[in-house]
Amino acid sequence: MIVVPGPASAELGKQIALQLSAKVLPVEFKRFPDGESYIRFDGSVEKEDVIIVQTTGPPQNENLVQLLLMADNAKDMKARNITVVVPYFAYSRQDSRFRPGEALSIKTIVTLLKTCGVSRIVSVNTHNPTVLKTLPVPVEDLSAIGLLAQYFKKQGFKNAFSLSMGKKGLATAAEASKVLEGKYDYVPTQRDRITGNVTIGKKQLPIKDKDVIIFDDIISSGGTMMKAVAWVKEQEAKRVYAACVHPLLLEGVHEKILKSGAEGVVGTDTVSSKVSVVSVAPLIVQALKK
Repeated sequence: MIVVPGPASAELGKQIALQLSAKVLPVEFKRFPDGESYIRFDGSVEKEDVIIVQTTGPPQNENLVQLLLMADNAKDMKARNITVVVPYFAYSRQDSRFRPGEALSIKTIVTLLKTCGVSRIVSVNTHNPTVLKTLPVPVEDLSAIGLLAQYFKKQGFKNAFSLSMGKKGLATAAEASKVLEGKYDYVPTQRDRITGNVTIGKKQLPIKDKDVIIFDDIISSGGTMMKAVAWVKEQEAKRVYAACVHPLLLEGVHEKILKSGAEGVVGTDTVSSKVSVVSVAPLIVQALKK
C-alpha cells in the first residue's frame, strides 16, 4: 500500500500513512507562470494499492485539477487499485437540480475521477450523503461530528447543549449530544434557491445559562453562523462556540463570528486553517483499514 499526499493535504496525508504503516510517495509539484499545475510522482506505483489524499478546498479548481492529474498518473503508471481520500469534496453542494438547466456538479466530478481510474472515494461530511448512492464510483462518507464533540468534551464541555443548522441537520446535533451527554435541538434556517441567502427563524430554545455548541458541516462566508450565534446569545446562553467540519473561513469570517458573540471557532483539518485543531486522520484510517 502506498499513500500519495497531494499538495493540498501534505500533512494530513503523511499522518494517514503513518497510522497505516504505509509507504509515502512524495509528489513533486510546481505551478507554471500561467497558473497550470505540474505533478510528478517520485517513485513507482506499479501493481500497488494507491491511496491519494487531496482535499479540494480553496482554491477548489486548482486542487481538483491536481487530484485528477494524480489519479490519472497513477492509472498510467499501472497502479493496481486507486482510492482517493477527498476530506473536503468541492462542488458536492450542487447535488440536485433546484432550477431547470442547472449542472449537477458532484456527478460531473465523480465521473471524471472514474475516467481517471479511481475505484473508491472516501470523503468527510459531504453536503447530502444520500445522493452519493447514485454516483458512478462508490463514495464512503464519514462523519467527523463525533471527533469535534470529543474535542469539546475533553475541554470541559460535558453536558453542553448541541445545536445544528436547520431541521434537516438535526441528526448532526443528535450525534454530538451522544458524546457530550447533553440535550440538543436545531436553529431553523431557510435558504433562497436563487440568491443562496439564508435566514434563521427566531425559535425559543431552553439554553439560558448553558454552554452551547453550534455544529455545522461548513463555515464559508459565515453569515448564517453569525446570525445563529447572535440569536443564541440573545437567549442568555452562558458560552457559545461555533464548530464545523470544513473551516473554509473566507477572509475576516473568523473575527466576525467572534464579534457576533462566540467564544471561539473550532474546525478539523479537512481544510487547513487557523482553527483546524481536530484531525480527521484517525477517522479516515479506520475506514481505509476496512
